[in-house]
Amino acid sequence: MAEVTAKINKLDIAPRKVRALTRLISGLAVGDAEAQLMFRKERSTRPMLKLLKSAIANARVKGLNVDSLMVKTAFVDKGPRMKRWLPRARGMATPLHKDFSHVTIVLAESDKKSRFKVALPEMKKVSDKTEKKITAPKKIVKKKVDDKKETKEAGKKIEATPGPLKKVFKRKSV
Repeated sequence: MAEVTAKINKLDIAPRKVRALTRLISGLAVGDAEAQLMFRKERSTRPMLKLLKSAIANARVKGLNVDSLMVKTAFVDKGPRMKRWLPRARGMATPLHKDFSHVTIVLAESDKKSRFKVALPEMKKVSDKTEKKITAPKKIVKKKVDDKKETKEAGKKIEATPGPLKKVFKRKSV
């Protein structure tokens, strides 16, 4: 049974807030775990979803079947603590401790069927022919146009329109 891991180090969310999501997705099939993370509202769902997709991509690189993967374990360790001070009354200060966390997801193959399918973009192989066709983007040069003058570019007539401020200041007061 092959295993694949992915890690986030120094995630700037407290470990107890991330642990709720890791308890939710551990033991689920990869498609189900992704579906659970996509519809949650917690702040830690975006990095966790990104981590899960990274683990799935690691499994694809190893040659594992994505449909037969499950989240074997997901755990959160305490990371560094950022210490700051908050000024208070009478010249005192209160310490602020901002905890970071290290998150690890381990995927493994299983017989568990997923109710949802993981949507991954197809991997494209780049050949020598396609690399030669790619060219640098053309530079766009902007020309200044006076309000009253007309300019001609490539046989087309372009009239300069006054900006929004000119319209405001041309109005008569009532």
